[in-house]
Amino acid sequence: MKLAFLYAGQGSQHPGMGADLYQAYPEFRAVLDGARLDFDIKTVSFTDPDGVLNQTEYTQPCMVAFAAGMTAILAGKGIRPNYAAGLSLGEYSALAAAGVFTATQAVELAAFRGRAMAQAAAGVPCGMTAVLGLDRDKLQAACQAASSEGVVEIANYNCPGQLVIGGHKAAVDAAAARAKELGAKRCLPLKVSGPFHTSLLAPAGDALRQRFASEHFGPMQFPVLFNCLGREMGEGDTIPALLERQVQSSVYMEDTIRRMEDLGVDTIVEIGPGKVLSGFVKKTAPAIKTIPVETCADIDALCAALKGE
Repeated sequence: MKLAFLYAGQGSQHPGMGADLYQAYPEFRAVLDGARLDFDIKTVSFTDPDGVLNQTEYTQPCMVAFAAGMTAILAGKGIRPNYAAGLSLGEYSALAAAGVFTATQAVELAAFRGRAMAQAAAGVPCGMTAVLGLDRDKLQAACQAASSEGVVEIANYNCPGQLVIGGHKAAVDAAAARAKELGAKRCLPLKVSGPFHTSLLAPAGDALRQRFASEHFGPMQFPVLFNCLGREMGEGDTIPALLERQVQSSVYMEDTIRRMEDLGVDTIVEIGPGKVLSGFVKKTAPAIKTIPVETCADIDALCAALKGE
């Protein structure tokens, strides 16, 4: 068996995530209790009484803490991957799993990243739209046709027939209209707070570059596939540069999944919350088995599946 961990990104969060894990597993408690943040990560993740969990600066550290805690639980059961990747924010969780960051460091970096992204998007009339049923080349042409209205770029290559565009709202709307003319089945505006993974987030990339200058990056214990490459890093690539680039350029999730298949991965554990990435895998490489894990019951099911029970 070749096993990969695939970490969920922003959008899958919900109140209550991790509450059962916190009660059941000391490894999970250690990660959340060790978070050094200016808010109570357990309160926001478990009950979200002030309704802030969906705000980027809160979402990101909560998601990474959940992922790091789940990774610690699985490691305690002897479950370690051959490869890892994550959707957007999930890349930080993948790097923590590979030993590049400590859990505490990854959570703190996610909090910084969330603030930097929110600040970069502040005041920008922006939008993001999912485009279904259109190939890459035609959508790129639609974006080019709408470029006179402002910045509009393909932000996410999720899986065959599911792409996301982002940028200035007028340009995104114009590109979506052109995409429909070119044969897109549906164009669905997304409820997001910024033009994520587009060049409009360059200020966030600048902020990350400055932050990374004082961060320690540990040796990678197994390969991580990077969003902006759709594969492992190559000669001349550095992790800080790839993370700086990631926040302001396209996420190649479909390419990442295809690369995992080429590497011989036959089982992917999606570390949630949610099952969005399992859906991407099924549409991209259906021969790969996917096992989402979010709850205590999911962990039990995973252990049984890996033992062949």
